[in-house]
Amino acid sequence: GLARAMALAFTGDKLAAADAKAMGMIWDVQDDALAAAKAMAQRLAAMPTKALVATRHLLRGAHTHSLDEQLDLERDVQSRLGFTHDYIEGVTAFLQKRPAQFKGE
Repeated sequence: GLARAMALAFTGDKLAAADAKAMGMIWDVQDDALAAAKAMAQRLAAMPTKALVATRHLLRGAHTHSLDEQLDLERDVQSRLGFTHDYIEGVTAFLQKRPAQFKGE
């Protein structure tokens, strides 16, 4: 929480990766961080860009909005993304039981 973050910021103490994971600061610890980062980058690059950006925005703001405000924001995002090429590709690929080929459009 905030107290731990302040303690780390003020003291400059080092934090082991396993401790950072236990505190929820990171989601995974890898022996080969560079290879894991490259694999994650490839995985994210194959996803629908606009949906990823919108999801990040919604998640980062979720704690500052009421439930009704957040639901309104999510509805607006769904409405906008529903007209993108990637949305249509995702639905089509699902119906055809094949991997989607997103283009970021």
